[in-house]
Amino acid sequence: MKKLQIILALILSFQLTFAQQKDSIKIYCPPSISATDFEKIHTLEDTLGVLGYAIVNDSVPETRFASCRKYIPTLVEALKCKNSFDYKFERLNTISIQYAPDSTFRIFTWQLYVDVDEYKYYGAIQMNTPDLQLFPLVDRSAEIEIPEFEVVDNKNWYGSLYYNIRQFDTQEGRKYLLFGFDGFSFFNKRKVLDVLQFKEGQPSFGAPVFVRSEESTDHPMEKLRVVHEYYAGASVKLNYDEVHEVVMFDHLEEMGTDKGYQRIPDGTYEGYRLDPEQGVWVHVEKLFHYKLIDGEAPREEPLFDDNKQRKDKRDLFGKGKQ
Repeated sequence: MKKLQIILALILSFQLTFAQQKDSIKIYCPPSISATDFEKIHTLEDTLGVLGYAIVNDSVPETRFASCRKYIPTLVEALKCKNSFDYKFERLNTISIQYAPDSTFRIFTWQLYVDVDEYKYYGAIQMNTPDLQLFPLVDRSAEIEIPEFEVVDNKNWYGSLYYNIRQFDTQEGRKYLLFGFDGFSFFNKRKVLDVLQFKEGQPSFGAPVFVRSEESTDHPMEKLRVVHEYYAGASVKLNYDEVHEVVMFDHLEEMGTDKGYQRIPDGTYEGYRLDPEQGVWVHVEKLFHYKLIDGEAPREEPLFDDNKQRKDKRDLFGKGKQ
């Protein structure tokens, strides 16, 4: 209780500071939002900023938990204002806000660190309507036994922190790829490629849109979502590549580390390429027939000459010599 009082005091202090400075700050108000509602959302955004900082950075678990509990009704109160979808919440840097490319909805997600082997995820889908239409996302990841093969709704969500959305069309209607991160455990993290669709106006996660090619040695069953688990000390890519027009991710292999055998990238990439006629993503076993270094393809000519000097006269950091 004392920690929550401290948080509320910080919120009040922050709001007072803003009140003293706001006359000198030019603030954009979307024309669809009334001045009264804008002022309310803007003030609540200050509160959300303080609470979000505590959720992410406070070292005391009770403070993080109390801040998270306060965060949810505060966000809902802000979103209840008419046409709140048009308010961008640009000052909230502790949560992720991802917009559907067709602007039909946006997704709020954030992460709560519980302990070294547990993270909880929170979120909501806000539809693009004048009056609030909101679907809360309830993280039930721990209860989903086989996450790659289960369809779930928003009340049984496989929680993750979303960092990208891509839409695609199928014979059943429009669907969305959701790219997310799951802290999972101390030694292992996960990247998640989920599928969102709306059935009779209700969100549904997971769909049989990931299929094997004839050459693929991937799992014989069609996955409903892709869960890429890897060693926490590794850097792993999973995102849509605009240049190659493909979902690209690191190929992982079991390799020895100081923590035993772990799944880490081997330098090659696999992925999924959209079949627009069928509305499915076809697995590509190997995207390139060479290993990438820092995501770059091999050069057409050697970088160094026979005397180990750069041919383009730049140093190792790519800077021209004076």
